[in-house]
Amino acid sequence: MGCIHIALAKGRILRDMLPLLATAGIVPREDPATSRKLVLDTGDESMRLVVVRAADVPTYVQFGAADLGVVGKDVLMEHGGEGLAEPLDLGLARCRMMVAEPRQLAQQDDPSSWRRLRIATKYPNVTRRHFAAKGVQTEIIKLYGSMELAPLVGLADRIVDLVDTGGTLRANDLVEVEHIADISARLVVNCAALHMKSSRLHAIIAQLEQVVEK
Repeated sequence: MGCIHIALAKGRILRDMLPLLATAGIVPREDPATSRKLVLDTGDESMRLVVVRAADVPTYVQFGAADLGVVGKDVLMEHGGEGLAEPLDLGLARCRMMVAEPRQLAQQDDPSSWRRLRIATKYPNVTRRHFAAKGVQTEIIKLYGSMELAPLVGLADRIVDLVDTGGTLRANDLVEVEHIADISARLVVNCAALHMKSSRLHAIIAQLEQVVEK
């Protein structure tokens, strides 16, 4: 029948997901926080966990290296979601994707008047689609971290980034000015696997759904 592989993003999602998986009877035999292994056996011999970077989870699932995956909606939006089904919002790692700009600029700014923007972000695809739908031209500068620095040094006028408490924005005198999407961890499934391993995958999805709804 073959083993079911579940790809999990390192970091917060992995930490938050382990108790959820345990409630569904999926428990790794080694602690992912201390193990150097990237493929972890579980108490159920028919299931393994695959620990990868968040940005790689959709790719592993899309190409069948993993049957299931757990990753933030932001990553799925940037990836495009080709070949993936998204059956469940797990409600973990909630935050929001926002456009932010310096407080001084925001005091005299009107988002409805935007025509051309220079934006720093690690989500170029999402940003481009969002502003194209509004008829706003964008020059996008891709960064991999510390988005808040870009407006401070003149690299970009605005940023698109994830916001949780907003503390980092406030510390750098930036404010949220436009909402793009609400973000949380999602369960994704390889579409081909969903047909070939239908009963097993649907059983796992149903177990997780029961846990999430409690």
